[in-house]
Amino acid sequence: MTRLRALVALVALIVAGGLVAVLPSTPASAAACSAAWQASAVYWGDAQVSHNGRNYRAKWWTQNEAPPGTTGVWEDLGACGGGTTPPTGGTCSYPNWTAGTWYATGAIVRYTNGLYYIAEHENPGYDPIISTWYWEPYTCSGQPPTTPPPTNPGGFVVTEAQFNQMFPGRNSFYTYSGLVAALSAYPAFARTGSSTIQRQEAAAFLANVFHETGGLVHVVEQNTANYPHYCDYGQPYGCPAGQAAYYGRGPIQLSWNFNYNAAGNALNLPLLTNPWLVQNDASVAWKTGIWYWMTQNGPGTMTAHNAMVNSAGFGQTIRSINGSIECNGGNPAQVQSRVTKYQQFVGILGVSAGANLYC
Repeated sequence: MTRLRALVALVALIVAGGLVAVLPSTPASAAACSAAWQASAVYWGDAQVSHNGRNYRAKWWTQNEAPPGTTGVWEDLGACGGGTTPPTGGTCSYPNWTAGTWYATGAIVRYTNGLYYIAEHENPGYDPIISTWYWEPYTCSGQPPTTPPPTNPGGFVVTEAQFNQMFPGRNSFYTYSGLVAALSAYPAFARTGSSTIQRQEAAAFLANVFHETGGLVHVVEQNTANYPHYCDYGQPYGCPAGQAAYYGRGPIQLSWNFNYNAAGNALNLPLLTNPWLVQNDASVAWKTGIWYWMTQNGPGTMTAHNAMVNSAGFGQTIRSINGSIECNGGNPAQVQSRVTKYQQFVGILGVSAGANLYC
């Protein structure tokens, strides 16, 4: 009892003296984590995200700059815990990616390189490292890698990996580097309009190229019986390389002496006297294909380039290449073959096909 009275007296003395005894307390819980930062997402001013266990607020518009960044766009709001951010250091146990399997938005897979990817859009099993519009890198912590993706050579909207996916059995002559080198001849090709239009044009060109060459397999026209037919002696320059020298070559199968002459003049190449350049130099071959695409109406009413950038539709590119031979019911199976390939290629590039697919 004596000890109890002493303790009561001590407490009374502390209170009377205005003293407050503060007991040790547990630290305040960290703020809940905001939604995890995503490399592909666009963030406007005041948007909040979490990254590596900390919350951040965007001061202005930003994309692809991982917090805390280097430009000052992200304001550090302090450490966070709980909330929507998964804990770091977890172990992934997601299924292996399988080509041809349908994946819903949010599905997570393990790719053949050992890394993980999350489906940003539902897709029928597109390759995660090629179809980057459909898939986003994913780590066990729920945070995407902060390493920026490599830029494409020449600013082309089709990466080499996507090109290889489009043409898995291509002839080694048709190199990706040759295609990229040819872009300088016509800078507006696949660089006009919105990102969607640029990708649609690239897909349209490559789909027609696929059809013309059997998947970039054939460098020259296969029916040799046609070779002598492509010399128009009514032209003032004639056929200096020989009557049978102007057969189809390259990705659009350039043929006829007048086309070789026109392409040579436009590209500053001696194609009229040396048409074999088109089958011997990959860059020249690609340039002739892009030349036709950008400058020639063919049997159509507009260039294939104008058809795509002015939203006339993929069907008009077919008309500019083969006209009534395929269009207007001329050969619907061939038209469907081109359309199907175009739909596949825009899928790889992550854009819609647009309207007016048929001619």
